[in-house]
Amino acid sequence: MAITDISLRPTAGHSAGAPAAADSAGSTRLPLVAALYLLSVVLPIGFNAGPLAMTNLRLLLLLVTVPLMVNIVIGKYGKVYITDWLFMLYIGWSTVSLAVNNPQMVVQQAGSTGIEFLGGYAVGRAYIRTPGQFLALCRWLIVLVLCTTPFSILEALDGRPLIVETIRKIPGLTSVAPVYIEGRMGLERVQSVFAHPIHYGLFCSVAFSMTFVALQDRLHVTKRFVLAGTIMFSGFLALSSGALLAMLLQLGLIAWYTVFEKIRWRWWLLVGMFALAYVVIDLLSNRTPLRVFMSYATFSAHNAYWRGIIFEWGMKNVWANPIFGLGLRDWVRPSFMYSGSMDNFWLVVAVRHGIPGWILLVSGYAYVIYRVMRRTFDGDRTLLLIRRAWVFTFLGLTFTLCTVHVWTNIYSFVFFMFAAGVWLIAAQPEAATAAAPAEAETGRRAGPVLARKHEGTGYSRSPEQGAAPQATGRAPAAVYSRSAIPAAPARPAAAEARGEAQRYSRFGPRQRRDADET
Repeated sequence: MAITDISLRPTAGHSAGAPAAADSAGSTRLPLVAALYLLSVVLPIGFNAGPLAMTNLRLLLLLVTVPLMVNIVIGKYGKVYITDWLFMLYIGWSTVSLAVNNPQMVVQQAGSTGIEFLGGYAVGRAYIRTPGQFLALCRWLIVLVLCTTPFSILEALDGRPLIVETIRKIPGLTSVAPVYIEGRMGLERVQSVFAHPIHYGLFCSVAFSMTFVALQDRLHVTKRFVLAGTIMFSGFLALSSGALLAMLLQLGLIAWYTVFEKIRWRWWLLVGMFALAYVVIDLLSNRTPLRVFMSYATFSAHNAYWRGIIFEWGMKNVWANPIFGLGLRDWVRPSFMYSGSMDNFWLVVAVRHGIPGWILLVSGYAYVIYRVMRRTFDGDRTLLLIRRAWVFTFLGLTFTLCTVHVWTNIYSFVFFMFAAGVWLIAAQPEAATAAAPAEAETGRRAGPVLARKHEGTGYSRSPEQGAAPQATGRAPAAVYSRSAIPAAPARPAAAEARGEAQRYSRFGPRQRRDADET
C-alpha cells in the first residue's frame, strides 16, 4: 500500500473533541435533521395542538432537543465547552425569571422560547461538525435565499407575502401574520417567510459571508459575485437598516482583510481605530458615541432618536429590576411612547431576565467567538475560509442585534448558525491531520503503517543497510519514522522484473535516479 493510499481517518488516539479537517471527505452532505431544520425555518407552518400553538419547527425541536442535549453533555459530539453549560443555565434562569414575574405563563412561554433557543443550538452543535457539513450548509443557505428571491421581488411591488398567505389558506394550518409596514424608497418592505421584514434581512445577511467567503475556493469568481450580489439584493428588499448594517459590516471586514492582508496585526489595528474613534466622538460630540452610532445605523433621524430613548429607558428598567428582570410584564417608558417594541435583542434579554440572565447568555456567546477568532488554521485554506466567514457573520450580527430584536424562527436560526461554528474551536488543519498517525491495515500486503509500531522494516529518510527481514510467512509492515531503522523489505521477484525501487522512497524509480544523479 502506497503512502498516498492511507485513509486519513482519525485513530483511537485522537481526541473526540478534535475533529479532523480530513473528515470532510466523507461528510459532504447536510445531515437529514439539519436539512429538516432549515426547511422548517423557511416554511412557517403553524397549527393548534390542543391549547398549544405549535409550529413545524417547534414540533421538530420537541423531538430532537432533549436527546441531542444529553449527547452534547456526555461528549458524544466532541468536547463539552463552557458555552454548553452557560446556555442551559440561561434557559434555566429565564424560566425562574418567568416563574417570578409571570407564574401563569411560565410553562408555555419557557417551553416555546426555550425549545427554540436550545433546540436550534443543539441541532447546529450536533450536525455541523466537519468542513464538508459546513460547506453543505452554506450551499443550502444559497438555495433557500434564491428560492425566496422571486417571491420577495413580487412582495416588494405589491406588499403581499405570497408564501405566508398560501399557507394560511390551507384548512387546519396557519402561519406568521402578514406584516403591513409603511414602505420606503417607493417599495414595500418584504417579510417573505418570516415574522418581520427585519428577520428576512438578517437571514440573507447570514448567507452573504457564507457565500462570498466560505465558498471562495469552490465557486468561480463570477458565479460567487453574482450569488453574493443576489443575496445582498434580497436582503435589501427587507428595507431594514439592521439587516443592511450586518451586510455592510461584513463587506467592511472583507475589504479590510483584502487591503491589509500582508499586515499580521491588521485586526488589532482595526480595534485600535475603533477605540480612537470612540474617544474622539466622545470628546467632540454633544451626544454619546452610542447615540451617534445609532443615528447613522438607521434610515431616518426619527428612528435614531426613538432607539436612543428605548436604550435610555430600557437601562432604567434593568437597574430597577436587576435580578429577575420584568419577565413578560410591560416596561416603564414615557407616555408618548405608544409602542412597547424594544429594538435591541441584548437589551431585551437584560430587561426580561435580569443581569444574571444577560451575563449567562453573553458570556457563552463571547467565549465561542473569542476561541474561534484565535484559531489560525495555517496550511488549511478550507478551514481558514470557513472560520473567516463565520467570524465575519457573527461580528456583523453582534452589532446588528443592538438595533433589532429577534424571536420565533429567526431567533432559533441565529443560534443554530452560532452552534454550527463551535467545532472550529477544536478542528485540526489538514496538514496536521495528514502527519498524525493512522491505524494500520491488517491482513494486506506490506505498506507503511501510520498508527502503531510493528516489528520489521521501517520507513526512513536515510535507511541503513545490512539487516534482512525476518521470515514470518508474510511481508512485514513498515513503520513511519523520521529516524533510521534498519532493514528494508525484501524485493519480490515480480518487482525485480519491473525494476521497482529497492527501498521505500517518496520518489518513483525515474525520479529517484534523477535525484541520485543530482
